[in-house]
Amino acid sequence: MDFTECYGDTVSSVAAAARSGYRDRVRRLIKRGCSVDCRDNRGWNALHEAAAAGSKDCVLEVLSAVGASSTRVSRAYVNSLTHEGESACYLAAQRGHQAVVKLLLKAHANINQLTNDLSCPLYAAVDGGHREVVELLVRKGAEVNRTHTASCWTCLHQAVYKGHSEIVRILVNVCNVEALDDHRISPLFVAAQYGQQECLEILVSAGASVNTQAADLATPLLIASQEGHGACVDFLLDHGADANIACSNDWPQFPIHAAAQFGHISILRRLIAVTDRVCDHSDGMVSPLYVAVHSDQTESVELLLREGYSPDAQDCTQTLGLSSPLSVALCRMSSKPYSESVRLLITAGATLSEEDWIYALATDQTDLLRLILEHRWIPRPETLSSGRSVQHHEGKTVFKLKEIRGLLCMALHQVHFAACWLPLLMKAGLEPSLLLQVHMLERADSEVLNYLLEFVNWSTLSAPLKHVLDQRQAEKTWEPHPHFGLIPSLSNLCRLQVRSVLGPDLLMRTNVVHQLPLPFLLHGFLKFTDIPNVSFTNSSPSQFVNQIQVYRSTHQHIHVI
Repeated sequence: MDFTECYGDTVSSVAAAARSGYRDRVRRLIKRGCSVDCRDNRGWNALHEAAAAGSKDCVLEVLSAVGASSTRVSRAYVNSLTHEGESACYLAAQRGHQAVVKLLLKAHANINQLTNDLSCPLYAAVDGGHREVVELLVRKGAEVNRTHTASCWTCLHQAVYKGHSEIVRILVNVCNVEALDDHRISPLFVAAQYGQQECLEILVSAGASVNTQAADLATPLLIASQEGHGACVDFLLDHGADANIACSNDWPQFPIHAAAQFGHISILRRLIAVTDRVCDHSDGMVSPLYVAVHSDQTESVELLLREGYSPDAQDCTQTLGLSSPLSVALCRMSSKPYSESVRLLITAGATLSEEDWIYALATDQTDLLRLILEHRWIPRPETLSSGRSVQHHEGKTVFKLKEIRGLLCMALHQVHFAACWLPLLMKAGLEPSLLLQVHMLERADSEVLNYLLEFVNWSTLSAPLKHVLDQRQAEKTWEPHPHFGLIPSLSNLCRLQVRSVLGPDLLMRTNVVHQLPLPFLLHGFLKFTDIPNVSFTNSSPSQFVNQIQVYRSTHQHIHVI
């Protein structure tokens, strides 16, 4: 049976009249001997109906009829419950009928009677926002700190949740403002979570702690930052909220992480100013860049980088299983073009790990590699071998030695895609001799191998490399250009010497050749523009996830520098 929906054929005539507020009809029916205690399918009698309807007159008639029996019978009737455990007092309070509640209390209604779902008259009045009823019940001694609902909320929790600020003003004077529910959440935490700023101000004025922590260590500042309640964040910070309290058992999460994760930019900007920068770089901490990148919150990433947060952050492999913000951004690429977060991090100078290079080299898509080379400068070999570190060149961040090693190692592992990445690296000023490795010459297809040899003096290759070429030619897996069997031309030797003097980086990436006392037609030749790009034929689209799994299971570092 449904205990919430009223079936009309179960309602008694007295109850029906009481529901409609017909006092005279109620009186006549009672005089004719009709019972006031007949119940409908919900367990409601005439008093329940009169109380719920707010009919003070009908309540008086019903109570008078019962009171004629005895005081004991009258008190039991006043406190009779529906199938849901609701008393007449509860129904009247729930609907804000102050005069009826007052009358029922005078008739000895139980002010703290609980319903089946642990509610009570005061909680019902609070939930409905009935301030005058709340005042009456509090004044009459209602229990104000009892927990209600399955989550153990008090009346103050509910008043704050609903944003009934006038009721909150009443309750803070009689309630425990630090009452905790089953997750150790206080009323002030609830105000921060649901953006009830006025209630928040009332609670703080009443002495509630702004740095209370829930069972999972979350603070009001963290939850307000997560939910985007900027006014609450400002108020909390202005009243002593600590932005540097760790708010998670798993890793040291601060409110700034929540703001970054959900893209609440104005809140993030405020928190940047008050959050200790130790979270940006220290071991055991987690930079907010990680969560911003993981959540693909581009504006958060951009703001954090602009405010000086390191694009490399700290290695969080032990904490989160993630090595860098760039690794997170690249992992989210799948087989799609790079994201805006990747662009921002690369532009800001994020360091590329050996594994990161997979996303640029293990694919027939060159967008990411072009982006990297657009913002990064390949240093000269002598700079790498000397160990000297150059931070910037031509406005671009210079690759570190470790990055170049990773690039070359991954390139030699991804020879299958060399037709895609080799021309770009050559035009970006990579010294081709760095790729003249046995592994490269053994695995590169014929067209790629010919392209690479155009950038070197093929007549001076080492014996092991010449042996590989001879073997491949004999096996007919390499068809060399005819001129590779001859001594390099003087013109080719001259441009190789020019490149050696100027450096492959300046030669290929600047207009330095224009300053040489040479005819204009030679400028392109000196920059190897006469060498046609190689074509790439791929049988199936690359899958980064598979490439990474293969790399991790079979990888052996190839030392090239």
